[in-house]
Amino acid sequence: MLHLRLIVPADTTDEVVALLGSTVGTAHLVVLPGAARSPAGDVVTCDVAREAGDELIGALRRLGIDRTGAISLENLDLTLSTHADKAEHEAPGDSADAVLWEELTEATHEESTFSVTYVSFLALATMLAACGVMLDNAVLIVGAMAVGPEFGPLAGISTAVVQRAPRLVARSLWALIGGFAVAMIVTAGFSWLLNAFGLFTPDMIDRPRPNTGFIWHPDWMSFVVAFLAGIAGTLSLTSAKSGALIGVAISVTTVPAAANAAVAFSYADYRQTIGSGQQLLANLGGIVLAGTLTLLLQKGLWRIRRTQKPPANTPGASVGARPGGGRPSRKARAPPSRCEPGEGGVKRRHAAAPRRTRPSVGADRHPDPVDRRGDRGRRARAAGHPPRPAARRGPGHHAVVRRAEDRGRGRRTRGGRADPHRRHPRSR
Repeated sequence: MLHLRLIVPADTTDEVVALLGSTVGTAHLVVLPGAARSPAGDVVTCDVAREAGDELIGALRRLGIDRTGAISLENLDLTLSTHADKAEHEAPGDSADAVLWEELTEATHEESTFSVTYVSFLALATMLAACGVMLDNAVLIVGAMAVGPEFGPLAGISTAVVQRAPRLVARSLWALIGGFAVAMIVTAGFSWLLNAFGLFTPDMIDRPRPNTGFIWHPDWMSFVVAFLAGIAGTLSLTSAKSGALIGVAISVTTVPAAANAAVAFSYADYRQTIGSGQQLLANLGGIVLAGTLTLLLQKGLWRIRRTQKPPANTPGASVGARPGGGRPSRKARAPPSRCEPGEGGVKRRHAAAPRRTRPSVGADRHPDPVDRRGDRGRRARAAGHPPRPAARRGPGHHAVVRRAEDRGRGRRTRGGRADPHRRHPRSR
């Protein structure tokens, strides 16, 4: 479950509460009138299933809550409530397959910032990998892979491509290219410094390295491993399982390739520099391609699953709508039947549609003796309009009514006229 906290202007609270109440997968709705001070407004909180979170946030943004108020969302580790269990059961799909695009965009945006912290971690990881390369130590290589923060900009590029956000693409590319450039320059200076102290020697870069020699010998397996690691890393971000990112980080050869290229360049070994650069590009390209395809596949599968079983109270959903949109089907537009099976197999009329009975001849068809328009007359009087006067009855009115009643009852008449011995009481 997710906990949603909103700051809503007072004139929009009713609309927001109606939206939350009609959304499938929400529970524990709380409204605190006038509780917010900056910005001023009402505080509305509720718990929402992860499956319904993305559409609900989109509906709230269309109402302008992110501009006039605030939208905050956080994960709940434990919720003990029957209402919450019911909300998760009613929400379509599985929480593990749901993608919160706003959360993913915000996370990748933060990780794709070209900041001092980001560059420092990447430079430290590259220098640590340089030590592992020169010492041919696989443990140092794995540690450097785990420290490297380069997966953030790679995921940011994939997310920006799927969401069609060119600014996030430019931001992630700048963090990726600029970060590796600074880290490789710092690592080259680090290798020159250690060479001056006699800790690095040219023989260390030229000798056979059975544990780390694969770094500057790229092949198709490097691309395959990077592709698989990109899929795993993207799934770990979209499903909020960040523990899998450690395994992704130590399975790709991005940071070791950059470190080997920088050290080889400092010793003028351009063959290893070119090979390490190719390894770096293969890993980066495989991760970006895998992340983009994974996000596109997740988006398509979730859309298909939502259209196959649309919830009745989802914001924007219409009763009887087709899965692909458009006009409702004929069956959905057909009015409900007036009959339903009753006890003993006998069909009974529906209570909402009573059977219409024809009034008997001569009965007063208009319940209002003053205004014969019935309900319309009563509505006119309620609105303040004067009632229409009743029509005046002629002298032969009662005889005509009586003759019609005699015909309806099957009595014989004389020459088409009513029996003169049985006059209407009011005509005497």
